[in-house]
Amino acid sequence: MDQTAFLEQAAEYGQQGLDIATQWLTSPAAWSQFAVLVVAFFLAWVVSRKLTALLERLLTPAPDNQSVLASARRFILIFLPLMLPVLAYAFTGIGEQITRSVFGSGAVIAFGKRVFLFLAARILVRHIIKDPFLNLLGRYVLIPVAALYALGLLDDLILYLSGVTVSLGNISFSLIALVRGLIAGSLLFWLGRWSNDQSTAYLTKREEMRPATRQLAVKAAEIAIFGTAFLLLMNIMGVNLSTLAVLGGAVGVGLGFGLQKIASNFISGVILLLEGQATVGDYVELDGGEAGTIIKMTARATILESFDGRWIVVPNEDFITTRVVNYSDSGSANRYEVAFSVSYETDINMVPAIVEAAVATHPGVLDKPEGPDCELRGFGESGVDFGLEFWVSGIDDGKNKYASDVLFLIWNALKDNNIQIPYPHRVVELKGELPK
Repeated sequence: MDQTAFLEQAAEYGQQGLDIATQWLTSPAAWSQFAVLVVAFFLAWVVSRKLTALLERLLTPAPDNQSVLASARRFILIFLPLMLPVLAYAFTGIGEQITRSVFGSGAVIAFGKRVFLFLAARILVRHIIKDPFLNLLGRYVLIPVAALYALGLLDDLILYLSGVTVSLGNISFSLIALVRGLIAGSLLFWLGRWSNDQSTAYLTKREEMRPATRQLAVKAAEIAIFGTAFLLLMNIMGVNLSTLAVLGGAVGVGLGFGLQKIASNFISGVILLLEGQATVGDYVELDGGEAGTIIKMTARATILESFDGRWIVVPNEDFITTRVVNYSDSGSANRYEVAFSVSYETDINMVPAIVEAAVATHPGVLDKPEGPDCELRGFGESGVDFGLEFWVSGIDDGKNKYASDVLFLIWNALKDNNIQIPYPHRVVELKGELPK
């Protein structure tokens, strides 16, 4: 459409609007409808003020009340600002029936009702919707649509957009279907994200479920929610789902050839979640030397955090095809050993009892499955070698210095009992005369 045609059409719409305004201003029926609108709005204003005060007094819960009923009451109170336009719309509808029966016309009241709906949409976006994404959608979609509806231009715009067709290969759809798909897709995937967050929070609190089962349930819920949202979106846009069969076949071939590693890691991740041999919070060590605490399990890889704070991304397949040592799988108790030596002049029969009693005082050392156990290891070059075995609840890492604490206890116990800890020494024999 060139500029001249656009200006002519705009002038035509302007002339139509002027004619309608002139007709309304000179018509007794129009003036009566204006009066009905004013009376309906005033009556809605009075009733909404009284009802708002009453509902606030009845529904407002105590600040410390966090029950489900209290949350529902707070949710209802959020929508009280909508009472004025909604009541005005309802009272105007009653007046419309009267004016149509008397004058046989209700164009002005119909316009007023649409204006009240526009005001309701504006209040909803400005004062009620707090979510950033929904607020953005309301400002740039809901309010413009409500404004076009109030002016009576929405039907013409929909008719124009329905006549414009967009083609993408074998798939074709109208421009209105594209717009509807964008809006519906935004709402569906926002709802999917919100539902996924709620289901994740709910499943995470289920302490009776094993951690691996919870992770699997969270992933399954996520796939189900967004898969359903995608199918609904395709249906809303009018896309024939049978046309996606070719795309599904291509994806299958890609998984079989180029994406086989990704598919293998995904399936391995599902197996890990089902078997539960390694889950979030476990300390594991792989054949390749990777070791750390599992902090996250994704569809492709498992993330370990080492003692020094580094994150190690390990493909899920490695947990299935290689040997994995899990220090937390059979409970959190682990056995450690520290070595020490005493002088040959020591009565070694006293050492085990002294050391075991000292180490047993450590709050982290367990007495089950076995208490501290001091064993004679051998006779070294400089002293008698001992080894102390002890069990602790956890692992000896950066925050748990079990081995260091136990060595301190052994040192202090030996010093308190006048037992010497030898240090290496050598006897040097010189043959011949000393050099002059």
